[in-house]
Amino acid sequence: MTRVKAKICGLNDPQAVDAAVTGGASHIGLVFYPPSPRNVSIEQAADLVGPVPKEITIVGLFVDPDDAFLEQVLKAVPLDLLQLHGSETPARVGDIRARFSLPVMKALKIADKEDLASANQYKDVADMLLFDAKAPKDMKNALPGGNGLVFDWRMLTNTPLSLPWMLAGGLNKENVAQAVTISGADFVDTSSGVEEKPGKKDPAAIHEFLKVVYEIRN
Repeated sequence: MTRVKAKICGLNDPQAVDAAVTGGASHIGLVFYPPSPRNVSIEQAADLVGPVPKEITIVGLFVDPDDAFLEQVLKAVPLDLLQLHGSETPARVGDIRARFSLPVMKALKIADKEDLASANQYKDVADMLLFDAKAPKDMKNALPGGNGLVFDWRMLTNTPLSLPWMLAGGLNKENVAQAVTISGADFVDTSSGVEEKPGKKDPAAIHEFLKVVYEIRN
């Protein structure tokens, strides 16, 4: 039996970071993408991660970043994992991984089996994958992630994948156990599922989500 691990993403205040740490999150995520309500400045991020214990993986979420921006962030913020949540090609993912000597997690937006098939393109250039729900074309102001949408987890059932992966997309304390049971995920990620409103985390909801996750045995 495997204990499921959890990442709390889009943290932008000390109370939320503390809730994720004390609740037992294995990963915490900071968003470096100005259009997002969860965006943090470099200075903010550096302050937020200061008290985070070394055993917790600090993830920086970027959307099609250029090298200069990545360098700027990494000079000030000790990230352990780079999450690429834009339209980065396999070549670009490999380039970032090599240039910055950090593990990379490529996020893929899933609506159907074809989207899932693209995962194999990244097997030699990424260290992990993250599967998120693809926003419909008619969704206004859709973000690259954190839209609170769910995709059909059955697509992941017994699907052979060559990299470790994380399940995201509309996960909350009500549906995460079912999502894990259906998909077989060992890692889960939530952002909007533990918020009072977009960009405002609820520390109590973070604790509740993590409590549910850590009662799951895969």
